[in-house]
Order: sequence, then C-alpha cells, then structure tokens
Amino acid sequence: MPDDAHTNLRAALISIAALLADSSRIDAESRGDAHREARLLAAAVLAVSPGALARTLDDPLTREYHERLLHAAQRRANGEPLAYAVGTAAFRHLVLQVDARVLIPRPETEIVVDAALAVTAQRSGGIAVDIGTGSGAIALSLATEGHFDHVWATDISRDALEVAIANYARQPAGTTPATFASGADFAPLAGVKARVIVSNPPYIAYSEAAALPASVRDWEPSMALFAADNGMARYDVLLAGAADHLESEGWLVLEVDARRATDTMARAVHHGFVNVRLIRDLSDRDRVLVAQSA
Repeated sequence: MPDDAHTNLRAALISIAALLADSSRIDAESRGDAHREARLLAAAVLAVSPGALARTLDDPLTREYHERLLHAAQRRANGEPLAYAVGTAAFRHLVLQVDARVLIPRPETEIVVDAALAVTAQRSGGIAVDIGTGSGAIALSLATEGHFDHVWATDISRDALEVAIANYARQPAGTTPATFASGADFAPLAGVKARVIVSNPPYIAYSEAAALPASVRDWEPSMALFAADNGMARYDVLLAGAADHLESEGWLVLEVDARRATDTMARAVHHGFVNVRLIRDLSDRDRVLVAQSA
C-alpha cells in the first residue's frame, strides 16, 4: 500500500453518491441514479473505463486522487455538467479536455464525423474544414481518422481555439497537420478550397432557452448554442458561403436540429447544392445534412 494511501475507491464512491443525491442543483435523473453518476465521475478522474473501475473498488486511493475525486464531485454537486467537473469528455476515440469555454461534445455529433469520412472515403488528400470547432472534437477526429493533407479549424471564440489547440497538441505524432484560425464563418478561409466543410453550428432559438436543462443553459457558452432567425441564422450563412470554399463536387456536412432539418434541406437545394440528404441518429431523429457542391 502506498505511504499516502487515504481510503479505497468503494468508500469514496459511497461518499460521492451521497453528496450528489443530496444536491438540489443537479437534475432529478442524476440525483436518482447518484451511484452511476459517481462511477462516471470517478472513471473520468482516474482515466479508466467504468468496467475497469469496477475491478478496483477495494484498491487504495492515494490522498491526491481522493482529493481530486472530492473536488470534482463538489463541482458536480454545485450544478456543473459532469464533463466540466472532471475536465474531460470522450468523443469517438478521443479524450478531450473541456471547460466552460467550449460546448461539451455530444455522441450525436460523432455521426457528423461518420458522414464526413464516408463522403471523402473514395480518395485521400485535400483539405477538411471544421467551422466553429470548439473543443476541436470534429477537427481532431478528421485529423486522426481521415486521410487528408491538412485540416483547418476555425472559431469566432479565441478562448475556444485555445482549448482546441491544446487538445491537438496532445495527439500522437503523425496526426494530419492542422491550422487553427480565429474568425467568424468563412472569414479565416481566404483562398482555401476544401474537399469537405463540416460544422456543428449553434441552432437553438433564443425563445427556446427556458426549455433547456439548466446544466446546458446556465453553463455552456451561449454563442455555441443559440442563433437568431429561429435558430436558422448560422445555416443561412454556411449554405450561402460554402460553395466558394469547396472543390468542385466537394461536400458540406452539417449537424442539424431535427425540428428544422427539412427547412435546412430546402435551403441547401435553394443555394444550388445537389445530392442533398438527411441522416438520422440512433434516436431516429434527423441529425446530419449532407450536400454536394454542384
């Protein structure tokens, strides 16, 4: 046993679960399954899978890890989303560092990456662009899983770009070279012609803010969540400008709001895109728009 062993994981999880169950600042579902929430938190802090965690319940924790667990648990009990409380989020094969400067990557967005990789699978090379990169989840997935010559990642938030750049710096040698550029929409991309442009833009209408969970509305960056024109403003900009930055027969891949997916599809056709289609997520909701430059 290490000299600084303080407690074991089982006891720490019981303590954390009790703290979360008593918190009035997290949602009822998380309070109701506080033991699961505690396990997820501990797995993230200890950088192990939940399955591996279960095999180490009686192992001693050093004082350092115990204090880190309690600190993360207190942040979660105060209402912070789990990813912010532990400082990391899983996305595809990546573990990304995240904080309140960036949107927390969601599993649904992994389907966006699947679509971008599928439409570019016929050949290697060229440029991939991620507009509004946030934590870098999409850009880094394209850089590590795709076969591009270069990846561009842009964001209007310099704070978000700092997070994305730091996440890129942790990728292994041989990762596709990437450029991180500050600016809105296509402004940083002068002269760039891409095989694929990908984006998960803000698409929630301001009038819908009250209906969001508090862990989203009160913690995640509003500029990454909300858009004007009933949530359609960023789609209009992306659809209007993408063709100027795509190779001939290049692809635009967008995450969409299921409630506005049909409208977004119609606007893509209006802007001259062809082979326009929608892809559904695992909940059978329209999630991704794919469109090709004519």
